[in-house]
Amino acid sequence: MNRSLTKSLILLAVMAMFAANVHAQVDAATKRYVRVGSLQSHFSAYGAERAWNNSYYEGLIWPADYPYQDNAVIKRAWAAVEDFSDPRGVHWPYYGIYYTLAASETGLFPMELTQTAKFTPPNVFVDGNDLRVIYAGEIDNIDPDLVADRVITNVVNSSMGLTMTRKVYAFSQQYHDNYFIKEFTFTNTGNTNWDDVIELNDTLRGVRFGWGTRYSGGREASWTIGDGQSWGKHSWVTRRGENYPQHYTEEITPANPIVDWLRAGFSWAGQGENNAFDNLGGPDMTATGRLTSPHHVGSVAIHVDRSASDSQDWIYQPSFLGWHAGDTYPDVGDQRTIDAPEMKNLYDMLSGIPFGANKGGQSRMDEVFGPFFEDAYKVHNDGGGTNVMMTYGPYDLGPGESITIVEAEGINGLDRQMCEVVGERWKLAYDTPGDTGPFLLPDGTETSNLDHYKNSWVETGKDSIMLTFGRAKRNWDANFQIPQPPLPPSSFSVESGGDRIYTSWLASPSESEPDFGGYRLYRAIGRPDTTFEEIYACGFGTDKPLSYYYDDISPVRGQEYYYYLVAFDDGSENNTNLNPSGSLHSSRFYTKTTEGATLQRKPGALDDIRIVPNPFNIQDETFIGTPDKLAFFDVPGYCTIRIYTERGDLIKTIEHTNGSGTEFWFMNTDQRQVVVSGIYIAHFETREGQSAFKKFIVVR
Repeated sequence: MNRSLTKSLILLAVMAMFAANVHAQVDAATKRYVRVGSLQSHFSAYGAERAWNNSYYEGLIWPADYPYQDNAVIKRAWAAVEDFSDPRGVHWPYYGIYYTLAASETGLFPMELTQTAKFTPPNVFVDGNDLRVIYAGEIDNIDPDLVADRVITNVVNSSMGLTMTRKVYAFSQQYHDNYFIKEFTFTNTGNTNWDDVIELNDTLRGVRFGWGTRYSGGREASWTIGDGQSWGKHSWVTRRGENYPQHYTEEITPANPIVDWLRAGFSWAGQGENNAFDNLGGPDMTATGRLTSPHHVGSVAIHVDRSASDSQDWIYQPSFLGWHAGDTYPDVGDQRTIDAPEMKNLYDMLSGIPFGANKGGQSRMDEVFGPFFEDAYKVHNDGGGTNVMMTYGPYDLGPGESITIVEAEGINGLDRQMCEVVGERWKLAYDTPGDTGPFLLPDGTETSNLDHYKNSWVETGKDSIMLTFGRAKRNWDANFQIPQPPLPPSSFSVESGGDRIYTSWLASPSESEPDFGGYRLYRAIGRPDTTFEEIYACGFGTDKPLSYYYDDISPVRGQEYYYYLVAFDDGSENNTNLNPSGSLHSSRFYTKTTEGATLQRKPGALDDIRIVPNPFNIQDETFIGTPDKLAFFDVPGYCTIRIYTERGDLIKTIEHTNGSGTEFWFMNTDQRQVVVSGIYIAHFETREGQSAFKKFIVVR
């Protein structure tokens, strides 16, 4: 058979393979959000994520229970090849593509971005309001055979004829819900645009892939550390796994879950040059000292194909694993005009040669430079911060051939309770000259140095993130066969009552499983981003039989209450080495309420109206979590409330229309200004024209 005929047959086979799975064109700006675990994020159609949303850097939110926990800044991803001829017949010594929104329609052609769920998420209602309706468009498919709770599927063609299929697996099981497993498959399809015509049928030679990812170490750190930490200016980067080839056959077990030989790179927020205090951990100096930046975030290489014909793990990959200056990288243009020097620079960078002198390295950055630089970015003098850099290759890919790379991206660190305990103790000592402790260290010893105390606790995040990476690798190696928690209840409802708050739910689809345990109900007071406490349990191991409702009779008027409900098992099936043994439970994020329920008063008469508290003092937090909240109790069910200053200026009008006897005011005017100290007059007018006046005092 001649060479030309062989090429034609290969091309026809490739076209047939992809004709069975033709994808439609997708807007490159499209996103899908994953919201099922303690780590939540979005994924973009063009194949990488730039976190800027025109307001702040969003994504990689951990722990997702609290606001301002975004860690993502930007992922710069590239692929490059040598000795390439484009569809016009133009020859390129080196050719590269940059996975960025700006390259859409010239270098990148997004074909698919979908999210598949293992089951339909439960409906969650508070006083009849469906809290899940705003997320209805985020799930494209339901597949009960999924091994993960969510799978994002992302397909992107490129002007190189190289198609990337990215699958992102997210889990809600409590020991595996703080990482995403990302499976990248790169295929030489020869398709260089959106249509289904195959433009190229040549072998892609010396193909290399790589990405540099920058993290902020928590959105809150942009305020507590300041000076550019919003884009990760002061972030340090380290790595592990220099000795991976000597250990890769060893088993990671629950008895020894933390190993340093995994191929990992991760980041955390370091010292800001303008701070006179030691800011590791981001202590909140304006409040209690709570540590706002415990986050250690990065990626681990789990599996790297050796070649298109050998799927064994290439133990000497990544070809580059370390750090690189954040905003220093080759500009490969729009892939239409030959720019040979920049394409060569990109190929060299992906080959392991940092772009610029002193702009990158494979060292443990903090250990090599920490003693000499007070600020991480001064290592390379790029104010854009420092990327975790991981590159792979080279590969030769004939028409239709593929290789797969698997990584896990995760976050871990001190939990919120320890951030409060350590941060408050550190700030107390910082504000009290002469306070030398002693301070308790993580290993049980003591120190008199307050910074050593704080930093030792923050740095336990290095072990924590390696624990996460170890669990992710075990999950992948076991083909995702981690023990599964029961599915959440099918629906969860919270209703405000006159003397209680009613909670009810529909059964979990897992109730028929032999290890099903029961349900646990948790509650928080004042706001949803605080500690939840268990208030009710039924089923296995409790003194209550299985039930589907609970009346919460302990709430007090004026407070807002938030709830979530989980299904749990008896732990009998959780007996593998993939995570700690014991009972597993469904994710709280499936049922967690974000609107508060309150005790509803019956409507009152004008003579019955009470203003609480009166006088109002900002120092006395009558309503937990909402210090500016003022209540009008026993008001008529339908009335207009007007707030006047003592001299008669109208500053606020409230229409009370819910038929209850309670209305709240959050101490702001109609012009959104916070009211000042003084005497105020509230005028209440019913629909029938009856009215009453009440006086109250505000002290700030």
